Amino acid sequence: MPGTKFDNKKRQTVRNLRIREDTAKYLLNLNPNSAHYDPKSRSMRDNPLKELHHKKPSELSFAGENFVRSTGQVKEITKLQLFSWEAGERGSNVHLQAEPTKAALLHKEYVKRKDEFKSEVSNAIIDKYGGKEHLHNAPPKELLLATTEEYVEYSRTGKIVKGQEKIIPKSKYQEEVHVNGHTAVYGSFFGGGKWGYKCCRSCEKQAYCTGAASRSGANVPAKAPEIAPTNEVDRSRSLLEIHQEKMVEVNKKKKEKIQKDIENPQAREDRLKKVLADLDQKREAEAAAGLDERKRSYNSMADIVEPSEEEMEAYKLRKHMTADPMSGFSKT
Repeated sequence: MPGTKFDNKKRQTVRNLRIREDTAKYLLNLNPNSAHYDPKSRSMRDNPLKELHHKKPSELSFAGENFVRSTGQVKEITKLQLFSWEAGERGSNVHLQAEPTKAALLHKEYVKRKDEFKSEVSNAIIDKYGGKEHLHNAPPKELLLATTEEYVEYSRTGKIVKGQEKIIPKSKYQEEVHVNGHTAVYGSFFGGGKWGYKCCRSCEKQAYCTGAASRSGANVPAKAPEIAPTNEVDRSRSLLEIHQEKMVEVNKKKKEKIQKDIENPQAREDRLKKVLADLDQKREAEAAAGLDERKRSYNSMADIVEPSEEEMEAYKLRKHMTADPMSGFSKT
């Protein structure tokens, strides 16, 4: 509300009150189809007196909340209100509604001192650097900023007919740089699946230019033969059938390995002992180095292959069973 002192540091709300002598907004036009009145915020944004076409909104006492007056002394009152707010923030006891004469006199004195300070600064600059003779003879700023020495003609469609040419955008990379005697850049020729120089048709990037003698095609590499894909999918069978065949082969290999272990159990025990010894040695090395598998680096197990049956059995034998009450007495 105009005239109310508002402090940003305090959380407070200002009620939109009216002077009791003024007519209420909802009583200006009793037509129920007129402007909407919001009783909670006490606001009427639209003009309730639209039916009075012979009067302008600026001539009405109230033309809606959305109408902002910009004629008459509104600008001066706005400046005075802004001045009183800024002066109040700086510690001066100025209130436009309570003491309008005091606020007007202080604002007048403020504007006068501001103009005097500006004139003093400009005079000090002129006295120090000179150039007073150029102030009165200078052309208007509109002409200084709008005129140019470049002559350009345009067609009816807006295209440039004569004058300024189209500027080609430049790249941050070096362009048209010819090395080793070449008259064209690398990549200006393509043949046999490779890029090369157009001047000599050489596909070696740092090679020297041999001129037109090599344009016969001797240096052009032949087209690389197409390699047939090895992992072709047999379209005559479904993916389920192919998977079932692979699983049959895997199970067959497992059965053969189990049969060998049954026939020769000593070989399996030897492999298991070797894996256990390697596992113990690895754990001792990690304990000596202070490594913890819970703090290993990211993607550190990308090269780990699938463990064998002996490695899985060795891990289970060396695994610490926390739920076992006798685990503390175990030697392993």
